[in-house]
Amino acid sequence: MADHLRAHRSPPRKASLRNRIGLPWRVSLTARILAVNVIALALLAGSLFYLDSYRRELLDERYRLAASQAEIVAHALYATRADQRRELIGRIGSSEALRLRLFDAHGKLVADSFKLAPPSYTLIDPASEPWLQDAARALDRSMDFVLGSPPVPPYHDNPDSDARAWPEIAAALASGRTEVSHEAAPDRTPVIIAATPVGKNGDALLVTRNARDITENVRMARQTLAIIVGGALGVSILLSLFLARTIVEPLRKLVRATVRVRLGRDRSVVVPRLPDRRDEIGLLARAVSDMSGALRQRIDAVESFAADVAHELKNPLTSLRSALESLDRVEDPGLRRQLIGIAKDDVRRIDFLVTEIADASRIDAELSRTTFEPVDMLRLVRALVAEREQRGVNGNCPVEIVEAAGTDVHGPGQLIVPGDAGRLERVLQNLLDNAISFSPGGAPIEVSLAREGQRVVIGVSDHGPGIPEAARERIFERFHSLRPSGEEFGKHSGLGLAIARTIVEAHFGKLRATDRTDGEHGARLVFSLPAWQGE
Repeated sequence: MADHLRAHRSPPRKASLRNRIGLPWRVSLTARILAVNVIALALLAGSLFYLDSYRRELLDERYRLAASQAEIVAHALYATRADQRRELIGRIGSSEALRLRLFDAHGKLVADSFKLAPPSYTLIDPASEPWLQDAARALDRSMDFVLGSPPVPPYHDNPDSDARAWPEIAAALASGRTEVSHEAAPDRTPVIIAATPVGKNGDALLVTRNARDITENVRMARQTLAIIVGGALGVSILLSLFLARTIVEPLRKLVRATVRVRLGRDRSVVVPRLPDRRDEIGLLARAVSDMSGALRQRIDAVESFAADVAHELKNPLTSLRSALESLDRVEDPGLRRQLIGIAKDDVRRIDFLVTEIADASRIDAELSRTTFEPVDMLRLVRALVAEREQRGVNGNCPVEIVEAAGTDVHGPGQLIVPGDAGRLERVLQNLLDNAISFSPGGAPIEVSLAREGQRVVIGVSDHGPGIPEAARERIFERFHSLRPSGEEFGKHSGLGLAIARTIVEAHFGKLRATDRTDGEHGARLVFSLPAWQGE
């Protein structure tokens, strides 16, 4: 039972994990651009906290300096007579900005440089400073809190205190070495305290210094870095907003236009092409515009095709219905046979139309899945012509294969193209059927083959009336047919040339109608395909 419950509970956890992982992608692009730039600057701003290491280095340096000064003064005092020590302490304290206090073996204060000479430094009362210093101290405290710095005890100075008030003296006398520490003055600047023995009779020297410059240096470095980071942050935000505007706004325009195209509420909607943009956004806009235009053309073509199909099927269906309705009322056997013949012709035409329509509607999809292979067009044309002659579908119009002047069509690989042999054969079948239907009896049909650079060119020429220049593009439209007079009803669907062009264009070729190249009457339908480049 428990395993069954776990099996049912696992998918929600996985789905929740996927939702958590995918959550950032639901945030707008503008917010993400801002976040990326701000995070980078936030990492830079983190260097403000690392100024604490700079402060520690300064303190360590001052510790060493305080220890050295205390030891030098202690040696000087030890070598000086007792009556001269007070003068020496006052002079050194004034010149080195130190406060020197000498204690005897009983812990009694013997000499204080601040009493022997004017004080070399003064601890500042925070109440007397402007609010900017209060803000600086508040920032110091916040930095210490974030970094987890150990608390610094406050500095208390009792001028009448004895050696017992200074733990540094006790530690120095116990160890025989100089002891250094620091405490915080009222304005949070460090007070460096150094204690060292003077000789071996129990005397001790206490040296203090208000190292205000350490705090000032750290605050100055922090302020400079904060100004740089703040300025960079402001510039980064402005640049991010500008970048987001140049990226997001065009994308939003494209989204709105594509949504309108998808909804189909406005057939005249224009997807912005952004011609002034020469970057990837401009390329995307023009690609989407071209795609929507091609999609609209394809939709219009499908709608037009459906209307044309309905129109083309309506005529034979109307004729068939009329023949069948009249059949019950006609008693004359001859007229009945005539009506039955009309009905059979209409059925054949409907069957032919349905077959052609089905082929035309699926040809694009089939060709998109076809793997092109090398096709020898000369061999294909020869086999097709022989097969048509054997079936006798050319009527009394012989089909001749001619070679273009100056072209060696028999050379190896000269007339090989990449494609689908069956579909290319269908192109030639449709072009030959069209040429034969327009050619007078006995007039030959010429099929020419040539190699022009990197393309293979095949032309089918007839001796018919030719094609007016204004109609040379319309003949490739579906169901557009200018049939010769006297042709049997229902023999052509009007889709042959449209299917042929579709196949040729799917093979990256072109099919067009021109005049004959020899100046005689007739039409020439010519298509070119890229030559096979080998592997």
